[in-house]
Amino acid sequence: MSLLASHPPHELTRVLDILGGRRFVTLTGAGISTDSGIPDYRGPRPAGAPPVRMPMTYQDFVATPQNRRRYWARAHVGWSRMHTADPNPGHLALARLTRELVITQNVDGLHRRAGQHHLIELHGRISDVVCLDCDQRRDRIWMQQTMAVANPGYAEAHAHSIARPDGDVDLDDTDTFVVPTCPGCGGRLKPDVVFFGENVPKPRVARCLAAVEETQALLVVGSSLTVMSGLRFVRQAHRRGVPIVIVNRGATRGDELATIRLELGCSQFLGALLRELREGPAGGAARPAAPHDYGSERSRIVAGSAPSLSSTGPGTGFSTSSTA
Repeated sequence: MSLLASHPPHELTRVLDILGGRRFVTLTGAGISTDSGIPDYRGPRPAGAPPVRMPMTYQDFVATPQNRRRYWARAHVGWSRMHTADPNPGHLALARLTRELVITQNVDGLHRRAGQHHLIELHGRISDVVCLDCDQRRDRIWMQQTMAVANPGYAEAHAHSIARPDGDVDLDDTDTFVVPTCPGCGGRLKPDVVFFGENVPKPRVARCLAAVEETQALLVVGSSLTVMSGLRFVRQAHRRGVPIVIVNRGATRGDELATIRLELGCSQFLGALLRELREGPAGGAARPAAPHDYGSERSRIVAGSAPSLSSTGPGTGFSTSSTA
């Protein structure tokens, strides 16, 4: 069903007005990859699901060989699941929808595999490995093969471990795991991603800030904006007075800055947006946006599988009877 057909026209017109005739930067988080089978940290949990263990920090990783052994043992088992995950309809729709910059906080590489044209992987890629001591980089497949040779049968023995969001698994039996060292210098190997407690490289941040400084709108999809590395771009857009659309299942730290807030699944929203903006209603011409000053008016739209929206009065936005 078209997203437009399932809502009162004036409410969805405002969403389409923002994104239909403007260049917009997109910021994505873990929520866009859940439909590919990759769990997230902060999204709604299935009934009875175990709590998600927070990831190892950079400080913990570099502190001891035991910590690095625990990390790599879990990552070795979990890699096959993330490595074989495919882009979902949300990734594919976004790649067709925009040639403007997409900033992703994800390390899974699925936007790249979906053919996203202009992409910054803010936190790096799990498919690369870097030596902390000589900065030499290698492909993660090499690391997997080397770990498999050094730890025969280990991945198979723990194949049923519970998957975690960062491409590893919930696993405590790590004391005997053998971690390879850098073949160039014998140094410490780490996935080439930004850990919690580690800074995003400044040139990468600068490219993102420059794009948000020039954009006409900001679309946030599937991010709780819990970490500052993503929230900073929402705050920057808000300071500039450009409209901000946030789409996420569950509250975000940027909700009060949003022009419009949608409680929708990422694939559901992006697929509908592609149909409305690029293909047009019922296969007709794409709909042009109408000019509007969104800096003076804030609203929130919250939708579920059976959306229901109600106005709370002029100037006070929209509310809903259900929350995530």
